[in-house]
Amino acid sequence: MVFSSAVFLFFFLPLVFLLSRLPFGRRWQNLLLAVASLIFYAFGNLHYVPLFLGSVLLNWLAGVLLSGRFQRSRAILAVSVALNLGILCIYKYTDFLLQNLSLIPGVSLQPVGLLLPIGISFFTFQGMSYVIDTYRRPESGTRSFLDVLLYISFFPQLIAGPIVRWGDICEQIHSRSCTPEQTWEGVRRFIVGLSKKLLLADAAAVAVDAVFSSGTGDFRAAWLGAVCYTLQIYYDFSGYSDMAIGMGKMFGFTIRENFLFPYTAGSIRDFWRRWHISLSTWFREYLYFPLGGSRVSRSRAALNRLLVFFCTGLWHGANWTFVLWGLGHGLLSSLEGSGIIPVQRLEKSRFGRLICRAYTLLAVCLLFVLFRADSVTQGLGMIGAMFSFRTVPESSAMLAQLLDPAFTVTLLLALLLAGKPGKSVHAFLAGDRQQTLLPALSCLTLLLLSMMSLAQSGFHPFIYFQF
Repeated sequence: MVFSSAVFLFFFLPLVFLLSRLPFGRRWQNLLLAVASLIFYAFGNLHYVPLFLGSVLLNWLAGVLLSGRFQRSRAILAVSVALNLGILCIYKYTDFLLQNLSLIPGVSLQPVGLLLPIGISFFTFQGMSYVIDTYRRPESGTRSFLDVLLYISFFPQLIAGPIVRWGDICEQIHSRSCTPEQTWEGVRRFIVGLSKKLLLADAAAVAVDAVFSSGTGDFRAAWLGAVCYTLQIYYDFSGYSDMAIGMGKMFGFTIRENFLFPYTAGSIRDFWRRWHISLSTWFREYLYFPLGGSRVSRSRAALNRLLVFFCTGLWHGANWTFVLWGLGHGLLSSLEGSGIIPVQRLEKSRFGRLICRAYTLLAVCLLFVLFRADSVTQGLGMIGAMFSFRTVPESSAMLAQLLDPAFTVTLLLALLLAGKPGKSVHAFLAGDRQQTLLPALSCLTLLLLSMMSLAQSGFHPFIYFQF
């Protein structure tokens, strides 16, 4: 079940919302949301529900021990983290490992073909976050299995994040308010996210799929595919995050922002302060800082960044394209940190800031080509085609078909809203107490347009569902 499906929009979400407003206690509401979240997960992964519950049980037991008589026990922490990573690696990386071992002369291994549980990267990291935070602050742990189950399984952020830290949500599990103002704010945020997905991301996806499947060496098509995918993944994932944050507000939870207009960044390091903030925060808190962060020598700090971004790339998927994508970001981030790429000096002037932003956008766009490609060969071929300035006659018909007036307007609008004007539009749609009617009408219009798009073309899975 996905947020942009008719079943979710017209049945599941309204039913759960109405039931949650029944005049019962907080424990009833928590139980309702936990059960609803398990049903939500079972829609797409019924036979993996026991695995999910086992993961929750593992982390709950570790938390009970670490907040009880075994406080500060490194052995329990190590066993818990190892089991979490072991489950993740078995389901996500077994075939990847076997395929690479088969490249060794004389070694022949067949893929196991395990089906990847939906959202395993997210709920595994969230479970580890709970255990690590309880190890660091034993008083923050809980003996309630229901609390931990709701924390990990809460359906708005279960499948594709944001990754919520236990410390940010534990108080809200027991004490939260659902005022009409907060509910309406959540509804608006949900509509904005839905519109990003259905009206912008899915429109860009048509061009992306056409270009990447064609294998054309035309530089015009290659640039169109690269730019459209850069827009698609942003509106797809930030749209999901908006919907998750909005639904959280509807049920009384405050979930931290996951995107802050990343395409306005002036460096790769700034980009990661704005892109998938919950994941970058997770790696910073639980890997980068324990490795020493930037408090070590410059060369060691650069190595730490490379290791973190290697893990970030591998977290996204079992493919060398993701690994190279992560290492590319890590290399550029390290070069910026060491001053070899002088972004800090350039940002002191207006022209320098323009150079920094252009460099960041180009780097992000090129690396996203690798991210989207099915193989390293395809990704490098696409990047090569972008700078070949070679045209292929057969591509002209495809480009003419793709770049019809409706798509061209949508593409230009997506480009505009990804920049600074998007901040003003986002703030306008959020509305305020003095101006509520016009933003409300605008949100209603977006909802109607989204419903029309859903009726015409159906829904497409979110990109981050595969992770």
